[in-house]
Amino acid sequence: MARERSEEDQITEGVQPEALADEHLAETDEAASAEIEDPSTAERRQAEETLLEEAESADALHDEIIKLQEQLAVQKDLALRAQAEGQNARRRAQQDVERARKFAVEKLLQDLLPVVDNLERALATIDTEDKTSKALAEGIALTHKSFTDTLVKNSVEVVDPVGEPFDPELHQAMTQIPNGDVEPNTVLEVFQKGYRLNGRLVRPAMVVVSKAP
Repeated sequence: MARERSEEDQITEGVQPEALADEHLAETDEAASAEIEDPSTAERRQAEETLLEEAESADALHDEIIKLQEQLAVQKDLALRAQAEGQNARRRAQQDVERARKFAVEKLLQDLLPVVDNLERALATIDTEDKTSKALAEGIALTHKSFTDTLVKNSVEVVDPVGEPFDPELHQAMTQIPNGDVEPNTVLEVFQKGYRLNGRLVRPAMVVVSKAP
């Protein structure tokens, strides 16, 4: 037995280390080659189909994201438009309320103006030198002053343009008279005073206007 082992040792000792390493590497390559197998045609086709489906799914997802972004932009635009329309509606409502507040008495003013005109005509025709008429004139004057003070308190402005240039926005020319003492289109006389309520013309002044002789 000792002799046989001695012979094996001799054989092993006679083999070079490089030869042993090459033999071990060859055995390892053979084992790896045995473990790794090439995929079959069906497996390759299945893998390609899977990759194609994933790519198509990614494209569809991208398209869906783009559509959602477009819908979101549209909804934002609609929301902004609705907000702007709401603000405009509130602004218009406020303006209507303010306008109604300012000009609510316009109809009443139009009904009262003839009363003021009659008081002024009465004052113009009364002879203040007559003692009998003096007290009457004073009473009418006080009534007229009370009326005009009330008008002023309610933002009513009298348009009495004697000596001023004719303004078609505020005056209504009844006639023209040649006059070389003033510039043409100057108001010479006021037949009937005009009135404005909060800047809005309620009644134009009826006037006589000059023209070149």
